[in-house]
Amino acid sequence: MKTFCGRANPTTGALDWVEESEEYDYHQEIARSSYADMLHDHDRNKKYYEGIRAAVARVKARSERVIVLDIGTGTGLLSMMAITAGADFCYAVEVFKPMAEAAQCIVEKNGFSDKIKIINKHSTDVTVGPDGDMQVKANVLITELFDTELIGEGALPSYEHAHQNLMQERCEAVPHRATVYAQLVESELLWSWAQLQPVEVEGARLVPPPAVGRCAGAHAVCDIQLSQVSPASFTPLGPVCTMFTVDFSKPVSSAFQAHSSQFVAQSSGRAQAVLSWWDLDMDPTGSIVCTMAPSWTYQEPKMAPWRDHWMQSVYFLPVESQVTEGEELSLMVCHDDYSLWYSLQRGSQTEAPPSRPCCTCQAHLVWTRPRFGELNDRRRTESYVSALRSVLREDSVCLSVSDGSLLPVFAHMLGAKKVRRFHLTDTVIRPEQLTSNDVGGEQISVLMGEPYFSTSLLPWHSLFFWYCRTALAGLLRPDASILPRSASLHMVAVEFQDLWRIRAPCGTCEGFDVTPMDEMVQRSLDFRESREAEPHPLWEYPCRALTQSTATMTFDFTQCLPQQPISSQGLLSFIREGRCHGVALWMEYHLTDDITVSAGLNGPINEQGDCEWSRHRKQGVYFFGSPWEISGDGRAAVSYSFTFEPSLGDIRMDFSVTSQ
Repeated sequence: MKTFCGRANPTTGALDWVEESEEYDYHQEIARSSYADMLHDHDRNKKYYEGIRAAVARVKARSERVIVLDIGTGTGLLSMMAITAGADFCYAVEVFKPMAEAAQCIVEKNGFSDKIKIINKHSTDVTVGPDGDMQVKANVLITELFDTELIGEGALPSYEHAHQNLMQERCEAVPHRATVYAQLVESELLWSWAQLQPVEVEGARLVPPPAVGRCAGAHAVCDIQLSQVSPASFTPLGPVCTMFTVDFSKPVSSAFQAHSSQFVAQSSGRAQAVLSWWDLDMDPTGSIVCTMAPSWTYQEPKMAPWRDHWMQSVYFLPVESQVTEGEELSLMVCHDDYSLWYSLQRGSQTEAPPSRPCCTCQAHLVWTRPRFGELNDRRRTESYVSALRSVLREDSVCLSVSDGSLLPVFAHMLGAKKVRRFHLTDTVIRPEQLTSNDVGGEQISVLMGEPYFSTSLLPWHSLFFWYCRTALAGLLRPDASILPRSASLHMVAVEFQDLWRIRAPCGTCEGFDVTPMDEMVQRSLDFRESREAEPHPLWEYPCRALTQSTATMTFDFTQCLPQQPISSQGLLSFIREGRCHGVALWMEYHLTDDITVSAGLNGPINEQGDCEWSRHRKQGVYFFGSPWEISGDGRAAVSYSFTFEPSLGDIRMDFSVTSQ
C-alpha cells in the first residue's frame, strides 16, 4: 500500500507531496540503524559471551534450571550464546517488529527454535504465567539496553520492571554492573560548543547578551568519539573519578539520585566541561570488563576497540568557574530515569542537588553544539568579515538569508545603512512572499548568507540559499552583491579506518549465522538508501584519501536558479593503495573571488592521505556496496556522475570503479 506524504524539502524549502510505501519509515530506520556495527564489535561480543557462560555456570552450580530473559535481543545473538552455554530455555524480547522477525529467522537458521522464544513486545508488556508470554520467571537476565549515556534508552525503568515482574528473586545478570566515570577539564575547544564567545569586529568587541552567558544550556548529552579529541586540546583539572555504579542483579530504581566524588584539583584552570564514560563488569568478580574509555586512556591507544553504538559523553557545567591547584572540590552527578547532569561544588560543603539544566536564553534550542562551535570559529568569522568589508558601502541595504546567523550584526558593525534578515526557522513568510515593504521600500544591495539552515542534513541542502536568491531577484539592485558568490561540491574517494563497519555485512558472528539480518538490512538499503549519501561528521571518523580531492559541480549564486538540470561527470584516479569504502562529499562557499570557506577539508591532504575535517558541519558519505581493493598505481579510477535537478532540489549521483 502507498500513501501521499507531505515532506519539507530542505533544499527548495517547499512542502513536497510524495508517494511513499507504508514500509518506508521502517526501511529507513533499518538502513540507518547501523546494527552491523554492534555485531562487528568483537570485544563487546566476546565479553558478553564470557559473562553469559559464567552466569549460566553459577545457576547450574545451584542445581537450578537456567531460564534466561534477554531484553532487547536484536538478532538473538546473546540468546543463542546462552543456549550454547548450557541454558535450558531463553525468552528473547524485541519490540521492533522487523528486527524480531529477523531474530526468529536467525534462531531457526541456527537450530535454536525449540529453546528460544522470540517475544515481539516491549519488556514492560511481557506477561508471566501458564497463558503468558513466559511460562515462568527467569533466573538469568541478559540485556543490551545501553546508549552512550548508559541510561538514555530507558535501561533503568526496564530493569526496574523486570526485577519486579519477570525475574526470580535470586537471579544473575549479564552484565552484572555498570560503573560511570568522569573527569573535570578545561577546554577552549569543548567550551566553544556550549556558549557563544565574544568576537572582535573592526576593533569593537561584540559580547553575547547576559541572558546567554548566564544560561545553563541544553540538558542533552554531547555524545562524541572522544578518542578523536586530542588530549592536547584539554587540561585535566582533576583525576578520573568513579561517580556511581548500578548493580543489575538486584532491584534497580529509576528514581532521581545524586552522587558525589571528592578530589583535589591537580592543576589550576577554568572548570568548563566533564568528560564521562562507563564500564560494564560482566561478572561479580570484575574479571570480565567491557570499557567505553577513550583510546587515549589506554597504554597502547591503537588497541582500543572502535564503537559507534557506545561512544563517550561531554557534559557542560552550567557556568565556567576558576579552580586552583590543591583546592578541594566535589563533582556531583544527578540522574533521573533517562539522563545525567553534572555540577561542581567547593570544599566539603554539601549543597542541594541541582535541577536538570534547562535553556532559558533560547539559543541552545536554536543552535546545535557544532553550530556554537562554528559561530565561535575566529578564522571563519574573519573570512566573513573580510568578505563583507569588500562589498559593503555606506548606503548598503543588506538582507541576510541564514538561520541564527551573526552576519546581520557584522554588517551593521561594518557600517551598513540598513540590515534586514530572513530566517527560515523563525518566520512563516516564504522568500517569494517578501515585498519591498518588508525591506523598507528600498532595493537590496547586498544579499548575504553563510549559508546555514537548521533543516539541512546533507551538504547540498544549503542550496536553499540559491532558491531564496532567485525568489528575491525582483528586490535586488541590478548591481547587487551576492555573498557567497558561488558554491562548489567537492569529493574524494576514501578508505575509512572504522566507519565502514556500519555498512559491512556480518555473515557469521562469534560462530553464529546472522545472514538473515544482513539480508534484512540490504533489502532496506535497496529500498532507497543505498542510492543516497548519508551525513556523518568525518572529524570523528578517520579516513585516508585514496584520490585527490576535486570540485565536481559549481553553483553560481550571482545568477538565478537555472531551469534545466546541471550535470557533470568525470574520472578521479587512485593515487594511493588501500581499500576504497566510498566517497566523501562536501561544499565549499566562495564568498568573494579570493575568500573561500570550506565545510569539509580544513587543509591539504598529506602524503599518507590523512584528512583534517571541519568540526562544524557534517559531510556526505556515499558507501559502495562492497569495498574495492586499490593498488594505487593510477590504473584505476572512480567514475562519477552528478545531476542537480532544480525542480527537485536534489543531486542524483552515481559512482563506479573502473580501469584506465
